[in-house]
Amino acid sequence: MKFIDLSIPIINPEEAIFDPPLTTPHIEYSDHDTGAEQIGFVFPKIKPEHLPDGKGWAVENINLGTHSGTHMDAPLHFIAKGKGIDRMPFDATIGPARVLEIKDKECIKIQELKRHHIKIGERILFKTRNSSYWKNGTFNKNYVYISLEAAKYLASLKVRLIGVDYLSVGGKDGIETHKILLKTGIWIIEGLDLSKVKPASYDLICLPLKILNSDGAPARAIIRYRR
Repeated sequence: MKFIDLSIPIINPEEAIFDPPLTTPHIEYSDHDTGAEQIGFVFPKIKPEHLPDGKGWAVENINLGTHSGTHMDAPLHFIAKGKGIDRMPFDATIGPARVLEIKDKECIKIQELKRHHIKIGERILFKTRNSSYWKNGTFNKNYVYISLEAAKYLASLKVRLIGVDYLSVGGKDGIETHKILLKTGIWIIEGLDLSKVKPASYDLICLPLKILNSDGAPARAIIRYRR
């Protein structure tokens, strides 16, 4: 079975704006002609005419936040002495996961969660109407979020991981929602594109960048249907 990429691209805001303010990335591209000049700065004895076709490397400069694009929240995001993203155990984001489709168009509520019979320690990815927003290329403030009561319910189940298909788990009570989940030790993936994924059980791999003592990091998330 093929893996499905759930990650949204890191992209310049002129092309699309997926991220809210403060996390919008900027990429400065350089071509191979510029790379030939750069090589000369690093290795002064090498001139462009010494290089094959006079071309050098292509190197991009990227300015982004720890919560740009598809990313993970570590406990440190809202818990003062919580673990940083560099201390995330691999088994938090590698292993069986279940995609649950949420029908509510406002928020994820406890009543709907109970119908899915979530088990202790599960990895859960929530598919909502949010996944349809990615194709618009603009940030939508009216996204489906996890309600405070639902966050408390998930915390009581001590689920291992929660993934959502937009850029925050929380809405109007966002800070408190984050604190409830992170304080319980639940790791969070935000910014998943689940538009091409059906509700089912999958094998999940999601690895954030290893940024020392960071509250979060951009990540690449993929899944494969679990037979």
